[in-house]
Formats: sequence, C-alpha cells, structure tokens
Amino acid sequence: MANSLSANQAANAAVTDIWFTRCPVPTATGLAYKLGWLQDEFAADGISIATIQDAHKALARHHYDHELPNLIREGGSLLALAAKAQGAKTKLIGLTWIDEWQAILVRQDSHIHRPADLKGLRVALPAYVHREIASHVRGSSIARGMTLQGVKGVLAYAGLTLDDVTFVEVGSGQDTSTGLGGLWAGLDNLARGEVDAVYVKGASAVDSAKQYGVVVGIDIDQLSERKYRVNNGTPRPITVHEDFIENHFDLLVRFLAQTLRAADWAASNLEGVHQILKSETRSGDEGVATAYRNGFHQSLHPTLSKELLNLLSIQKNSSLIHGVLDRDFDLDAWIDPTPLAAAYKWLDNHYQAQAKAA
Repeated sequence: MANSLSANQAANAAVTDIWFTRCPVPTATGLAYKLGWLQDEFAADGISIATIQDAHKALARHHYDHELPNLIREGGSLLALAAKAQGAKTKLIGLTWIDEWQAILVRQDSHIHRPADLKGLRVALPAYVHREIASHVRGSSIARGMTLQGVKGVLAYAGLTLDDVTFVEVGSGQDTSTGLGGLWAGLDNLARGEVDAVYVKGASAVDSAKQYGVVVGIDIDQLSERKYRVNNGTPRPITVHEDFIENHFDLLVRFLAQTLRAADWAASNLEGVHQILKSETRSGDEGVATAYRNGFHQSLHPTLSKELLNLLSIQKNSSLIHGVLDRDFDLDAWIDPTPLAAAYKWLDNHYQAQAKAA
C-alpha cells in the first residue's frame, strides 16, 4: 500500500492544472467552481482549477475534441458523442437530467398549440457551423442537432415523423448579435413569416423570444414522457479522459466529490443557485426563472441509472442517423462507474468527519 501511495503522490505531483468545461446551463460543476470549493480543495496541492473557456484558444478547442488528458467535461451530449465517435479516449462517468425550457416558438397570431398542429408546416433548421478544424463541425453544430432531435420528439408525441414537416434552412448560429451568440438564428425568419416554428432551449432563448415578439406554441418540457424530451442536455453527460482515470484517480474523485457537495448545497438554496445561473447562462432574472422550473435545483446530482443510459442511447442513435457522428460505438463499453461511486463514498466520509468534529 505504501508503494502504491507513493506512486500516486509522484504522479499527482506532476499535475499543475485540472481543467474543466461546461455549457452555459445549470451544472454542479459550475456551482462548485463559482462557490470556490474546487479551488479550495486543490489549493494545498498547488493545483490550479480553471475552465478552458477562459483559457488560451489553443486549449479552448478541447471542449469539442476532448484531447486534453486532465480535462473534465460536463456538457451537451452532441459534442461528447461526436468526440467519442472520432476516437477520443474518453469515458462516460455520469449523467444528469435538467429540463431547460425546450419549446417551439411561434408568432403571436399562430394557431400552433399542440404537437399535432405542426403537421405540414415550415420549421427552421439551423445550418452547419463553420470551424477551422473540420472534425469539430458536426458535433458543434449544436442548434442544428438540437432542432432535429427536439422537433422529432414533439412530432413523435403526436404519432408523426420528420417527414410530416418541411424544414427551411436558416442561419448557422454563428452570428454574435444576440446574447445567445445567434444560436437560434431562425427567430428573425419566424418574425418575418418565412417559417412557422422554431425550436429553442434555455434561459437566453426566453430573452430572445421577448426580443422578437414571439411566443411559446408548444412547451416541450410539459410532454408527459422523458423520451419525447431527449436532446443535447437531456440527459447531459460528464466525460473524462481515460488517462485521468488511470493515472490520477484520487484527484478525479476529489473533484467529483466537490461537485456532489455543490449539488447538495443547491437542493436547499434555490435563490443562491439563481444568482449563479444568471452569470452561467448569460441571462436575466426572468430568463432563469422561466427556463429552470419544477425543482430543478434538487436534481443536479449525476447518476448512471439505467433510465438515463437508455435515454442517452436514444440520443446517440439519433445523432448517428442525422450525421452528427462519424461512426457508431459501444455505449456500454464507454461507461466507467468507478469514479462517481468513489466520489459519493468520499463525500459521505467527509460529512461523517464534519459531524464528529462538530
């Protein structure tokens, strides 16, 4: 045991930075970082905790390809699945499910109120984005991928398919004129009457809907079964490089434990979570309150439940069909449950030690 510990200490001594990346949505990782708990956990080790979104551009690209060994990613499934299909040496170590105001927006004079009303209508389909690195194009064409899956789920609820609507290709989502970075480029087309419906998601989309004077025709979050709400963030995967698991397992466990601690904190601190989310989602009070509802702050803890894995399988299969993935891969072989299980145990021990010291 002593030799093993020494080997771990020697390996960890070479780690000066732990990088993480997350999308602008509610995540336990983002909360733990904003609360300072991740930084505090590793301060004595001399290890810096930083998000690659704030790093040099050369590192920021790893949000898409996950080629950085000391990176932990809690982000949308489209990029995580695409990177794995392209050969990234990652493992899936957790999943969360947070309903994030998925909606079909329509004009105020529209008669679209339920999924069946979409039949025969025109739906905006964002174009592929342009990327300097070709392999990043499909997975990072988030608006396109989310629209296809979002509309598919709505239509399936009504017993319809994608063949029952007409897609009209609109902007790629790279315009920077809105708070969303132009992600939902079809809103201007909707306002001009060039399309009848636009899929959107998230707090910033609430603000954009008000800006364009459009309204919710179909609230996707209210569809009865989760399978109709599967998309980029539902469920949302946590992935890590295989090297991190193999060579710095204890550091990974401590990182995850602090995110679990943040999820515990969030469960009874809705107001505090809302304050952090305004900066995380780049939205205002109304956008955050509208987008994140129904006790979302009580379900930020990651799991690898059979239900969420089955729902992720739906997303993977759809991504393959719609050309987001280069190739298929074995979802079961991608999973490694050991870091999350160890993190839950670490946090239990931490709480017990605190109780004894009190």
